[in-house]
Amino acid sequence: MSRRREFATARWCARHALSELGVPPGPVLRGPHGAPQWPDGVVGSITHCAGYRAAVVAHATRFRLLGVDAEPHAALPPGILETIALPGERSWVRDLRAGSPGVHRDRLLFCIKETVHRSWYPATARRLGFEDARISVDPVAGTFSARILVSTRLWCQGRPISRLSGRWLVGEGLVPAALATPCDP
Repeated sequence: MSRRREFATARWCARHALSELGVPPGPVLRGPHGAPQWPDGVVGSITHCAGYRAAVVAHATRFRLLGVDAEPHAALPPGILETIALPGERSWVRDLRAGSPGVHRDRLLFCIKETVHRSWYPATARRLGFEDARISVDPVAGTFSARILVSTRLWCQGRPISRLSGRWLVGEGLVPAALATPCDP
């Protein structure tokens, strides 16, 4: 029951955000693979987990991609890091974990990869696997970049989009991350 409530309240957040853009009221339906179906001319992203729901939306004339995810600030279950992380990513997670044991960098990596996927899929209708993006994290600045490792058909201002960047933080038991790729006409 709580997962259904998370889903419903996250959709409420999305409808509220859409109303702030001036979009007429209406449902935010699920599309293929459960992704939200945004109205024409809108980009957005939704996240929900225990104790947190959020939605971000913008006019597609201002942003090409938006992504958001939030995860509980806890270690990933055993074996998950090996399935989501590239070898270099596993290495820096271990290195950073040793330097700051109070931050679950494995969960941070998972959250960032989910953020990248949530921004990429609505724009391309292509699912990214965990191995399709290489993540770099600046633990001091609270930023990240993602290099897309698959061929892209996503363009902005006449250039293919192959690198995304965003911000993250850890606080109040959560690890949220977000990215926005502006695309001025």
